[in-house]
Amino acid sequence: MPHYEFFCHACKKTFAKILTVAEHEREKIVCPHCGSKNVEQGWSAFSAITSKKSA
Repeated sequence: MPHYEFFCHACKKTFAKILTVAEHEREKIVCPHCGSKNVEQGWSAFSAITSKKSA
């Protein structure tokens, strides 16, 4: 599942959530530190695990 990073404008803290794409599209994200909905999605790294090794 994708990892999303967010920044809370109310308490100035960052936090990460693991959400499915469907959850990300329908949910209003709330800051776990202060409960504010004034959050902005930031950039996060993407990684994939595959079963084959590259040559």
